Amino acid sequence: MNKIIKKEFLSEQVFRMVVSAPRIALRRKPGHFVIVRPTAEGERIPLTISDADPKEGTITLIAQKVGVTTHKLASLNEGDYVQDIVGPLGNATNIRKVGTVLCAGGGVGVAPLYPIVDGMKKAGNRVITVLAARNKDLILYEKEMRAISDEVIVMTDDGSSGRKGLVTQGMEEVIQREHVDEAVVIGPAIMMKFAALTTAKYNIPTLASLNTIMVDGTGMCGACRWTVGGKTRFVCVDGPEFDAHQIDFDEILKRLGAYKEEERKAFEAYQQKNA
Repeated sequence: MNKIIKKEFLSEQVFRMVVSAPRIALRRKPGHFVIVRPTAEGERIPLTISDADPKEGTITLIAQKVGVTTHKLASLNEGDYVQDIVGPLGNATNIRKVGTVLCAGGGVGVAPLYPIVDGMKKAGNRVITVLAARNKDLILYEKEMRAISDEVIVMTDDGSSGRKGLVTQGMEEVIQREHVDEAVVIGPAIMMKFAALTTAKYNIPTLASLNTIMVDGTGMCGACRWTVGGKTRFVCVDGPEFDAHQIDFDEILKRLGAYKEEERKAFEAYQQKNA
């Protein structure tokens, strides 16, 4: 079991937890994720490690209350214990000096983007970060990103923070004014799809980090399979990062909605039980 050292809400639905996990903290690298089970009777969900402190033996996780499991996790407080955390899993980001890196994050996708931005900057790159959300309350890690980026552009759908518009508009502004050597995009599948279409127009190599339905995180269950470059790939062992221009995002969007009805019924039952 893993003790919750610190917990705070970043918005009404998004929360951050610092959890004791010494072995994971020692081995974690940008891009790695963990499988979390909040309670003994809960399901297992993947969460990217947004930060780690090897000296303190802690990792930082950020999640959004969406379904039953994330609500159970959000109900835990400082001093409580998470049933189990397995990791680090997946492949680490290929951090290296390439020149100018454009990093785009949407919503809670900013959490896994943070260590990548930090790593790219420390590797000697010029890093420009675009943060996007529906409104100012959903913009995460702006202060933290400004501390490690050469420039931060904020885009909101309603214009309540930064500039009014989509993440792709902020990305294109950067691409049109200066040379970009590589891009990294993390966020909702629909956001990553159009971000990838944007960079494809300019032949900019682009990575996307996929957050899929997952059970064991070791490649055994096959729940996280997607088509990348015409071939079946498993996000947990082949990813979570892939060439964004090779990902079949339409397949992802379809499969992510496969259990919507079951999720709705489960959440309604959870609400009734905890009313």
